[in-house]
Amino acid sequence: MKRGEVTANGVRYAYLEEGAGPLVLLLHGYPDTAHSWEHQLRALAAGGYRAVAPFMRGYPPTEVPLGGFYDRATLARDVVELIDALGSGERCDLVGQDWGAAISYGVLGAFGERIRRAVILAVPHPVVIRQTLRRSPTQVARSFHWFLFQLPWLPERLVRLRSAAFLEFLWWLWSPVYDDRAHVAEVRRTMAAPAVAEATLAYYRAAMQKRFRDPALADVFARLDRPIEVPTRVLCGSRDMRGRMLEDQRAMFCGEYDWHIVDGAGHFLHRERPDQVNRFILEWLSDDRSG
Repeated sequence: MKRGEVTANGVRYAYLEEGAGPLVLLLHGYPDTAHSWEHQLRALAAGGYRAVAPFMRGYPPTEVPLGGFYDRATLARDVVELIDALGSGERCDLVGQDWGAAISYGVLGAFGERIRRAVILAVPHPVVIRQTLRRSPTQVARSFHWFLFQLPWLPERLVRLRSAAFLEFLWWLWSPVYDDRAHVAEVRRTMAAPAVAEATLAYYRAAMQKRFRDPALADVFARLDRPIEVPTRVLCGSRDMRGRMLEDQRAMFCGEYDWHIVDGAGHFLHRERPDQVNRFILEWLSDDRSG
Protein backbone atom coordinates (compact mmCIF):
# COMPACT_ATOMS: atom_id res chain seq x y z
CA MET A 1 0.00 0.00 0.00
CA LYS A 2 1.54 3.28 -1.11
CA ARG A 3 1.40 6.62 0.69
CA GLY A 4 1.30 9.98 -1.00
CA GLU A 5 0.62 13.68 -0.56
CA VAL A 6 -1.09 16.32 -2.70
CA THR A 7 -2.35 19.85 -2.08
CA ALA A 8 -6.10 20.37 -2.44
CA ASN A 9 -7.99 23.59 -1.67
CA GLY A 10 -4.91 24.97 0.07
CA VAL A 11 -4.49 21.97 2.41
CA ARG A 12 -1.73 19.37 2.27
CA TYR A 13 -3.55 16.04 2.05
CA ALA A 14 -1.97 12.67 2.86
CA TYR A 15 -3.48 9.50 1.41
CA LEU A 16 -3.21 5.74 1.09
CA GLU A 17 -3.28 4.21 -2.39
CA GLU A 18 -3.46 0.78 -3.94
CA GLY A 19 -3.92 -0.48 -7.49
CA ALA A 20 -4.00 1.00 -10.98
CA GLY A 21 -6.91 1.92 -13.22
CA PRO A 22 -9.95 4.20 -12.91
CA LEU A 23 -9.83 6.33 -9.77
CA VAL A 24 -12.03 5.47 -6.77
CA LEU A 25 -11.89 7.97 -3.90
CA LEU A 26 -12.83 6.66 -0.42
CA LEU A 27 -13.76 9.17 2.31
CA HIS A 28 -13.64 8.10 5.96
CA GLY A 29 -15.79 9.32 8.83
CA TYR A 30 -15.56 10.08 12.56
CA PRO A 31 -13.86 8.85 14.66
CA ASP A 32 -11.67 7.19 12.06
CA THR A 33 -8.77 7.49 9.61
CA ALA A 34 -7.96 6.45 6.06
CA HIS A 35 -6.73 3.09 7.41
CA SER A 36 -10.41 2.25 7.89
CA TRP A 37 -10.56 1.37 4.19
CA GLU A 38 -7.77 -1.23 4.19
CA HIS A 39 -10.10 -4.06 3.12
CA GLN A 40 -11.70 -1.98 0.37
CA LEU A 41 -8.37 -0.66 -0.96
CA ARG A 42 -7.16 -4.22 -1.55
CA ALA A 43 -10.45 -5.40 -3.07
CA LEU A 44 -10.73 -2.43 -5.42
CA ALA A 45 -7.11 -2.80 -6.51
CA ALA A 46 -7.75 -6.48 -7.28
CA GLY A 47 -10.81 -5.38 -9.27
CA GLY A 48 -8.77 -3.16 -11.58
CA TYR A 49 -9.17 0.21 -9.87
CA ARG A 50 -6.82 2.81 -8.45
CA ALA A 51 -8.21 3.15 -4.92
CA VAL A 52 -7.21 6.24 -2.92
CA ALA A 53 -8.23 6.92 0.69
CA PRO A 54 -7.28 10.40 1.91
CA PHE A 55 -6.88 11.32 5.56
CA MET A 56 -9.59 13.96 5.69
CA ARG A 57 -8.96 17.64 6.48
CA GLY A 58 -7.82 17.93 10.09
CA TYR A 59 -6.82 14.26 10.45
CA PRO A 60 -3.03 13.73 10.59
CA PRO A 61 -0.91 13.18 8.63
CA THR A 62 -3.11 15.49 6.53
CA GLU A 63 -2.60 19.11 7.51
CA VAL A 64 -4.61 20.51 10.42
CA PRO A 65 -5.36 24.09 9.28
CA LEU A 66 -5.90 26.05 12.49
CA GLY A 67 -8.59 28.65 12.06
CA GLY A 68 -9.67 27.04 8.80
CA PHE A 69 -13.19 26.04 7.81
CA TYR A 70 -14.62 22.53 8.13
CA ASP A 71 -18.11 23.01 6.69
CA ARG A 72 -19.67 20.76 4.05
CA ALA A 73 -19.09 23.27 1.26
CA THR A 74 -15.37 23.55 2.07
CA LEU A 75 -15.08 19.77 2.34
CA ALA A 76 -16.89 19.25 -0.98
CA ARG A 77 -14.46 21.68 -2.60
CA ASP A 78 -11.61 19.68 -1.08
CA VAL A 79 -12.91 16.51 -2.74
CA VAL A 80 -13.18 18.13 -6.17
CA GLU A 81 -9.64 19.47 -5.91
CA LEU A 82 -8.42 16.06 -4.72
CA ILE A 83 -9.90 14.53 -7.86
CA ASP A 84 -8.00 17.08 -9.97
CA ALA A 85 -4.75 16.61 -8.05
CA LEU A 86 -4.89 12.81 -8.14
CA GLY A 87 -6.13 12.26 -11.68
CA SER A 88 -6.42 13.70 -15.15
CA GLY A 89 -9.46 15.82 -14.45
CA GLU A 90 -11.86 13.09 -15.51
CA ARG A 91 -14.77 11.76 -13.47
CA CYS A 92 -14.05 9.29 -10.71
CA ASP A 93 -16.07 6.95 -8.50
CA LEU A 94 -16.80 7.98 -4.91
CA VAL A 95 -17.25 5.92 -1.72
CA GLY A 96 -17.96 7.53 1.66
CA GLN A 97 -18.85 6.41 5.20
CA ASP A 98 -20.21 8.48 8.13
CA TRP A 99 -18.82 12.03 7.68
CA GLY A 100 -17.38 10.81 4.41
CA ALA A 101 -20.97 9.97 3.46
CA ALA A 102 -22.28 13.41 4.43
CA ILE A 103 -19.52 15.02 2.37
CA SER A 104 -20.26 12.68 -0.54
CA TYR A 105 -23.91 13.72 -0.67
CA GLY A 106 -22.74 17.32 -0.92
CA VAL A 107 -20.29 16.51 -3.71
CA LEU A 108 -23.02 14.66 -5.62
CA GLY A 109 -25.36 17.62 -5.28
CA ALA A 110 -22.94 20.46 -5.97
CA PHE A 111 -20.39 18.81 -8.26
CA GLY A 112 -22.19 15.77 -9.62
CA GLU A 113 -20.59 16.16 -13.03
CA ARG A 114 -17.27 15.09 -11.47
CA ILE A 115 -18.55 11.72 -10.20
CA ARG A 116 -19.41 8.68 -12.35
CA ARG A 117 -20.96 6.38 -9.70
CA ALA A 118 -21.15 6.51 -5.88
CA VAL A 119 -21.54 4.16 -2.92
CA ILE A 120 -22.48 5.69 0.43
CA LEU A 121 -22.29 3.83 3.74
CA ALA A 122 -24.12 4.16 7.07
CA VAL A 123 -25.50 7.71 6.83
CA PRO A 124 -28.67 8.92 5.05
CA HIS A 125 -28.86 12.25 3.25
CA PRO A 126 -28.45 15.25 5.63
CA VAL A 127 -31.83 16.64 4.55
CA VAL A 128 -33.56 13.39 5.54
CA ILE A 129 -31.68 13.25 8.84
CA ARG A 130 -32.82 16.77 9.73
CA GLN A 131 -36.43 15.89 8.88
CA THR A 132 -36.28 12.70 10.94
CA LEU A 133 -34.76 14.40 13.99
CA ARG A 134 -37.74 16.77 14.14
CA ARG A 135 -40.18 13.90 14.64
CA SER A 136 -38.18 11.06 16.24
CA PRO A 137 -36.99 11.30 19.88
CA THR A 138 -35.24 7.97 19.37
CA GLN A 139 -33.13 9.38 16.56
CA VAL A 140 -32.36 12.46 18.68
CA ALA A 141 -31.06 10.18 21.45
CA ARG A 142 -29.04 8.19 18.89
CA SER A 143 -27.48 11.47 17.73
CA PHE A 144 -26.67 12.80 21.21
CA HIS A 145 -23.04 13.44 20.26
CA TRP A 146 -24.10 16.01 17.66
CA PHE A 147 -25.59 18.17 20.40
CA LEU A 148 -22.78 17.47 22.85
CA PHE A 149 -20.21 18.58 20.27
CA GLN A 150 -21.84 22.01 19.92
CA LEU A 151 -20.63 22.99 23.39
CA PRO A 152 -17.43 25.05 23.71
CA TRP A 153 -14.19 23.45 25.08
CA LEU A 154 -15.92 20.58 26.96
CA PRO A 155 -16.00 18.13 24.00
CA GLU A 156 -12.30 18.71 23.33
CA ARG A 157 -11.47 17.84 26.94
CA LEU A 158 -13.73 14.81 26.81
CA VAL A 159 -12.06 13.52 23.63
CA ARG A 160 -8.55 13.93 25.07
CA LEU A 161 -9.41 12.41 28.45
CA ARG A 162 -7.63 9.08 29.04
CA SER A 163 -6.05 9.10 25.57
CA ALA A 164 -9.37 9.55 23.74
CA ALA A 165 -11.16 6.69 25.52
CA PHE A 166 -14.49 8.40 24.70
CA LEU A 167 -13.93 7.61 21.04
CA GLU A 168 -13.65 3.90 21.80
CA PHE A 169 -16.95 4.20 23.65
CA LEU A 170 -18.55 5.77 20.55
CA TRP A 171 -17.18 2.98 18.35
CA TRP A 172 -18.57 0.33 20.70
CA LEU A 173 -21.91 2.15 20.91
CA TRP A 174 -22.29 2.23 17.13
CA SER A 175 -20.87 -1.26 16.44
CA PRO A 176 -21.49 -3.12 19.72
CA VAL A 177 -20.86 -6.65 18.44
CA TYR A 178 -17.57 -5.88 16.73
CA ASP A 179 -14.13 -5.94 18.34
CA ASP A 180 -11.78 -3.73 16.30
CA ARG A 181 -9.36 -2.83 19.06
CA ALA A 182 -6.15 -2.50 17.04
CA HIS A 183 -7.73 -0.11 14.54
CA VAL A 184 -9.56 1.87 17.23
CA ALA A 185 -6.29 2.20 19.19
CA GLU A 186 -4.70 3.78 16.10
CA VAL A 187 -7.69 6.12 15.76
CA ARG A 188 -7.37 7.14 19.41
CA ARG A 189 -3.69 7.98 18.97
CA THR A 190 -4.49 10.14 15.96
CA MET A 191 -7.36 11.99 17.60
CA ALA A 192 -5.41 12.71 20.80
CA ALA A 193 -2.76 14.67 18.86
CA PRO A 194 -2.55 18.47 19.39
CA ALA A 195 -5.30 20.49 17.61
CA VAL A 196 -6.92 17.39 16.11
CA ALA A 197 -9.87 17.35 18.54
CA GLU A 198 -10.66 20.98 17.69
CA ALA A 199 -10.44 20.34 13.95
CA THR A 200 -12.51 17.16 13.83
CA LEU A 201 -15.20 18.53 16.16
CA ALA A 202 -15.43 21.58 13.89
CA TYR A 203 -17.16 19.35 11.31
CA TYR A 204 -20.10 19.00 13.72
CA ARG A 205 -20.17 22.66 14.73
CA ALA A 206 -20.17 23.88 11.15
CA ALA A 207 -23.06 21.51 10.35
CA MET A 208 -25.32 23.16 12.94
CA GLN A 209 -23.92 26.68 13.45
CA LYS A 210 -23.62 29.06 10.50
CA ARG A 211 -20.87 31.12 12.15
CA PHE A 212 -18.47 28.22 11.57
CA ARG A 213 -19.06 28.17 7.80
CA ASP A 214 -17.09 29.93 5.08
CA PRO A 215 -19.30 32.84 3.91
CA ALA A 216 -17.41 32.96 0.62
CA LEU A 217 -18.91 29.60 -0.37
CA ALA A 218 -22.59 30.59 -0.31
CA ASP A 219 -22.97 29.49 -3.92
CA VAL A 220 -21.65 26.02 -3.10
CA PHE A 221 -23.94 25.74 -0.05
CA ALA A 222 -26.90 26.50 -2.28
CA ARG A 223 -26.05 23.46 -4.43
CA LEU A 224 -25.11 20.88 -1.79
CA ASP A 225 -28.60 19.44 -1.39
CA ARG A 226 -29.77 19.56 -5.00
CA PRO A 227 -31.43 16.40 -6.34
CA ILE A 228 -28.72 13.87 -7.16
CA GLU A 229 -28.33 12.64 -10.73
CA VAL A 230 -25.28 10.41 -10.13
CA PRO A 231 -26.13 6.67 -9.89
CA THR A 232 -25.87 5.99 -6.16
CA ARG A 233 -26.06 2.92 -3.94
CA VAL A 234 -26.47 3.33 -0.16
CA LEU A 235 -25.59 0.58 2.35
CA CYS A 236 -26.44 0.40 6.04
CA GLY A 237 -25.96 -2.23 8.72
CA SER A 238 -29.03 -3.96 10.13
CA ARG A 239 -27.88 -2.97 13.64
CA ASP A 240 -27.68 0.70 12.66
CA MET A 241 -31.11 2.28 13.11
CA ARG A 242 -30.45 4.84 10.39
CA GLY A 243 -31.19 2.15 7.83
CA ARG A 244 -34.87 2.93 8.37
CA MET A 245 -34.41 6.22 6.50
CA LEU A 246 -33.03 4.81 3.26
CA GLU A 247 -36.34 4.42 1.46
CA ASP A 248 -37.47 7.85 2.69
CA GLN A 249 -34.56 9.53 0.95
CA ARG A 250 -35.44 8.26 -2.52
CA ALA A 251 -36.94 11.69 -3.22
CA MET A 252 -33.45 13.21 -2.98
CA PHE A 253 -32.43 11.38 -6.16
CA CYS A 254 -33.47 12.09 -9.71
CA GLY A 255 -30.98 9.54 -11.05
CA GLU A 256 -30.55 5.83 -10.35
CA TYR A 257 -30.87 5.04 -6.64
CA ASP A 258 -30.42 1.72 -4.88
CA TRP A 259 -30.12 0.71 -1.22
CA HIS A 260 -29.34 -2.43 0.78
CA ILE A 261 -29.14 -3.52 4.41
CA VAL A 262 -26.05 -5.51 5.44
CA ASP A 263 -27.27 -8.14 7.88
CA GLY A 264 -25.61 -8.27 11.29
CA ALA A 265 -23.49 -5.15 10.75
CA GLY A 266 -23.44 -1.94 12.76
CA HIS A 267 -22.25 1.54 11.81
CA PHE A 268 -18.76 0.54 10.63
CA LEU A 269 -20.11 -2.06 8.24
CA HIS A 270 -17.17 -1.83 5.83
CA ARG A 271 -14.91 -3.19 8.59
CA GLU A 272 -17.46 -5.56 10.17
CA ARG A 273 -18.58 -7.24 6.93
CA PRO A 274 -15.81 -6.36 4.44
CA ASP A 275 -16.43 -9.22 2.00
CA GLN A 276 -20.13 -8.44 1.66
CA VAL A 277 -19.59 -4.68 1.46
CA ASN A 278 -16.82 -5.14 -1.10
CA ARG A 279 -19.14 -7.19 -3.30
CA PHE A 280 -21.80 -4.48 -3.12
CA ILE A 281 -19.23 -1.79 -4.02
CA LEU A 282 -17.59 -3.66 -6.88
CA GLU A 283 -20.92 -4.74 -8.33
CA TRP A 284 -22.18 -1.15 -8.38
CA LEU A 285 -19.02 0.39 -9.76
CA SER A 286 -18.58 -2.24 -12.47
CA ASP A 287 -22.08 -1.60 -13.83
CA ASP A 288 -21.73 0.51 -16.97
CA ARG A 289 -18.01 0.90 -16.26
CA SER A 290 -17.43 2.44 -19.68
CA GLY A 291 -19.93 5.24 -18.88
